[in-house]
Amino acid sequence: MSFRTFESVHAGGGIHHATVKSAALHRRADISFYIPPAADVEKLPLVILLHGVYGSHWAWLYKGRAHEVLDRLVQEENLPPMMLAMPSDGLWGDGSGYVPHRAADYASWIVDEIPDAAAEIDARCLGAPRFIGGLSMGGYGALRLGLLNPKKFTAISAHSSITDVVQMQGFVEELLAEFDLTGTEPLSVSDCARLSTRLPHLRFDCGTEDILIEHNRTLHRDLEAAGIPHVYEEFPGGHSWDYWQEHLADTLRFFNTCLGHG
Repeated sequence: MSFRTFESVHAGGGIHHATVKSAALHRRADISFYIPPAADVEKLPLVILLHGVYGSHWAWLYKGRAHEVLDRLVQEENLPPMMLAMPSDGLWGDGSGYVPHRAADYASWIVDEIPDAAAEIDARCLGAPRFIGGLSMGGYGALRLGLLNPKKFTAISAHSSITDVVQMQGFVEELLAEFDLTGTEPLSVSDCARLSTRLPHLRFDCGTEDILIEHNRTLHRDLEAAGIPHVYEEFPGGHSWDYWQEHLADTLRFFNTCLGHG
């Protein structure tokens, strides 16, 4: 896939920002990337990190310090270099949910276009393992899109996740009817997980003081009842950047294990 327009800048220290003309969204959209300075490898695994409501492409980079977490793990725990792609959700309302709307396909933007944009920045991610993760609404996007596209993602890891689009109502101003959703795929994560017998490696976690803890526990029980392999963990903490920055390390370690290095 080629973009009609692609504007990018190397901001230094391995950080890149890009604005592209998205065919899925019918408008321009923004992405931040990070490539570790020590990435002297032939293939560069791609990690797509999805942000939550209210934020944008800068959230994981500057609030989650995702690049610093990755650097620390590369230096201290010998994780292989990975490329981080941190896109905006498309900036609809308080949050698009990363689902197809009639006016714009926020799912295709992530699944189809972000890997191509990453390859424009560094072609070493072509043909390399691909991972998806996120927090809150972005956790929902990671879980749902990863499960619906098992051939495109090696593994999924999510934090403090919404587990069904109806739970967006607790966070956003827009009513669910205003989303004007299209598509035939299920909107609940547990229903998405039942569609395929060969799923990506799957993990998710939630803070014990998080407002979404019961939804995550219910998803865990549903997956167990369906016999779907997964890792579920609970840690102290709430729905906050302190929690997500700390446990992004668990996501990256999990992805490393799925590469066969852990």
